[in-house]
Amino acid sequence: MTDYTDAERDTVRNAAFGAIALVSKADPGFFSSFKESLAGSKALASAPKEITELLRSGGLPKPPTGDAAAQEQAVLTGLTQAVGILTAKADGSAEAFKGVILEAAQAVADASDGVSPEEQAVLDKVKAALA
Repeated sequence: MTDYTDAERDTVRNAAFGAIALVSKADPGFFSSFKESLAGSKALASAPKEITELLRSGGLPKPPTGDAAAQEQAVLTGLTQAVGILTAKADGSAEAFKGVILEAAQAVADASDGVSPEEQAVLDKVKAALA
């Protein structure tokens, strides 16, 4: 596995789990949250080995602080930074990470009664941050 600093691992892990949380929060609902959490976790668990190892290393993700807009901006910025970190490693993990995050975010959106307009808006922002 490529070597990462603790800060790099934290950035990648927080961005990945933050993206899932953003999509889930976009169309909240008690039972929906359970379905969405399971869908997102399943998608992350099926990621390539180098990504799952990176997401599991170093501890629990830290949710962003502040109001909803500040949290969204922190996650989107984190996604862009994570792609930069992974691209700099030049081991192909950036493309794998992008695919995993997009798949997980879509799975969360699809998990409960289809994709709402609010969820689609967040999905579009996640895609843009990963581009």
